Amino acid sequence: MLLLSLALFAGGVYTLVAFVQRSEKLVTERCTADVGTQSAELALDQAVNASLITAVAMQRGLPPRAASIALATAMQESKLRNIDHGDLAGPDSRGLFQQRPSQGWGTTEQIMDPYYAANAFYNALVEIPGYESLEITDAAQRVQRSAFPTAYAQHEVMGRAFASGLSGQTPEAIQCTLRAPQEAGQPEAVELEIVRAYGALGTAVEGGSLRVEASGSQAWSVAHWAVANAKDLAVTQVDVAGRSWLRKDQAGWQVSDAPQGQVIITVAPADTGT
Repeated sequence: MLLLSLALFAGGVYTLVAFVQRSEKLVTERCTADVGTQSAELALDQAVNASLITAVAMQRGLPPRAASIALATAMQESKLRNIDHGDLAGPDSRGLFQQRPSQGWGTTEQIMDPYYAANAFYNALVEIPGYESLEITDAAQRVQRSAFPTAYAQHEVMGRAFASGLSGQTPEAIQCTLRAPQEAGQPEAVELEIVRAYGALGTAVEGGSLRVEASGSQAWSVAHWAVANAKDLAVTQVDVAGRSWLRKDQAGWQVSDAPQGQVIITVAPADTGT
């Protein structure tokens, strides 16, 4: 009887584990931005690039409108992916914005660096008088000189929604649905990427978490950035301004006792996946 009970227990455990594994595989990983009545969705790699482009705008002190224009442009040019090829119209085009070395955007190596490419785009954008008040498609076209100038318009909703969330203008806007992490995270790696994206911020590694000193829209920008990059950095929880995002819950932002004035980013522990 004891052996039978143990066998049934083991079988139950196996069935449960198998069910969880199958359930994990059925999860469609994606990121969404919900701002008012506008909603948009990106694949995880696209969301990572969107967070980078928006963070660069914030580091430069540019308005969210600049990020909206940049995101719509990059979606049209490369599907928000850092591609290493061009097309018949621009065979030497490369990167997120399909910038061309032959047109003075920089070397191929430089253009393939997303941070360089984003800064190069913004360098051109800020030279356009009154770009903030232009239609997104008009501003994008003045920078890109595309053969299809009206094509940028189809990405305006996505650009506005993700720029609003990733710039921190709309709290709780960014949500990513993810499977469980398969390996441990490193708070130091999160710190390195945040400093690269936003510039110098007050940061401190505490055990399996990173604390970032930030408040207001910047705090929500960093928090949303962490959610958008949770897949690559094995982030499991983000706490900010009385709200928490828990990767395992897949329920969006929840009310919590998260402190004001800082963002706490927690990564998967070393025994993850064992």
